[in-house]
Amino acid sequence: MAEPARPRERHDPTLIAAGPHLPRPRAGVILAAGRSERLAGLTGGGSKALIRLGGMALVERAIRTLARLGVERIIVVVGYHAGPVAAVARRASPAVQVILAEDWEEGNAASLAAAESAVAGAESFLLVTADHVFSAGALEALLDRGERSVLVDPAPSPEVWAEGTRAEIDQQGHVVRLGKEVASGAVDCGAFVLDGEVFAAVRRARRAGDATLAGALSLLPSLRAVSLPRRAWWWDVDTEEDLAAARRLLWGSLRRRGDGLVSRTLNRPLSTRLSWAIAPLRPPPALLSWLSFAVVVAGASLVASGLGILGGILIQAGSVLDGVDGEVARLTLRDGPGGAVLDGYLDRLSDAAVVLGLAVWALDRGGDPTAVVALAVAATAGAMLSMAMKDRIAAQGLRAPSERLLDPLLSGRDARLLGVAILAMLAQPSIALGFIALTSLAASTARVALARSR
Repeated sequence: MAEPARPRERHDPTLIAAGPHLPRPRAGVILAAGRSERLAGLTGGGSKALIRLGGMALVERAIRTLARLGVERIIVVVGYHAGPVAAVARRASPAVQVILAEDWEEGNAASLAAAESAVAGAESFLLVTADHVFSAGALEALLDRGERSVLVDPAPSPEVWAEGTRAEIDQQGHVVRLGKEVASGAVDCGAFVLDGEVFAAVRRARRAGDATLAGALSLLPSLRAVSLPRRAWWWDVDTEEDLAAARRLLWGSLRRRGDGLVSRTLNRPLSTRLSWAIAPLRPPPALLSWLSFAVVVAGASLVASGLGILGGILIQAGSVLDGVDGEVARLTLRDGPGGAVLDGYLDRLSDAAVVLGLAVWALDRGGDPTAVVALAVAATAGAMLSMAMKDRIAAQGLRAPSERLLDPLLSGRDARLLGVAILAMLAQPSIALGFIALTSLAASTARVALARSR
């Protein structure tokens, strides 16, 4: 990369003034015009923006990422293989406007220049490139900063450091310059909040013979560096090795910090493989929630009929499937509070169905009616209380106890359903009811005690 052109005064960080306050961007620009020569083996000479990751083309993933952040107008700049990229982009969202960069081969700053008229009138806009992948939560701090800014990785891996565009940052947190020759420890993550002044910087850089985005942004006054949030990740897909690394990161993001012991060791390894396989089919997450519910209820019905082995297998299968809806939703960027509410509602209904099935079987086996009813009531109350207390703690903003701390109590729904499945296969419905009551009531009591102590 050529040395970025920049005014001489930028060498003195004390001369960098604070930039204008910018509102949270409602417009976004995605650069998807490049040739992608290093991925030619996978693209067959086509555009890198069409490579699929987690069931979606990279350009669609970028569009959905911006849409989830509240970006209302999305401009996709195309160049190389413009037709196929534009077609995928338009199918991804009705909010997409496609712009052709005639001189895209000059560099990514030339591609950005093509979007100038499209973002005219926007006080600020978010700029990303189609080949950058971001985790949930990676971009919010950047959007909320309220000034011209760039997301930077302050502690990049050696691989990222070697390939990335580095950012020289002064003591006030402003970017002095961007470029691969910079010796700073931070790396530009490829996401920016900018205003119309960037286009004047692009023109100045191009007149100086530098059509790179780094060169243009190095001319911008008061470009703030915003650090990548803790636990968030990003990846730039330039090579086949990069694509493999992005897949690993995306796959790893399907695990949840609140997973219990059974989810971590049994359910999640199975469900993530299933989710990854079916994500390209784009099944509606709500349909998968209903499927999991139906499988558990079918298992409960078989248990009520005394078919403990088959019923137990279906209950455990439904428990595994219970993770697939959320995983597919996260893979395809369609997760949201509505899906979580439906999932929780169906989980509670299926829990009640399992208790009912066990109680009917226990009574059919000659169990004492009073004891069976008492166990069923305790099991139902415990199962509902356990999750209600977990949700209540979160709603009150309290620091929830680690699920790993509660693992010995078999506190999670995953552990409860596995225990029920095993006991059903052993033809022990009354013990299964007692197991649900004991573990769920112990878990809810422990959650309340630990939350109050903190």
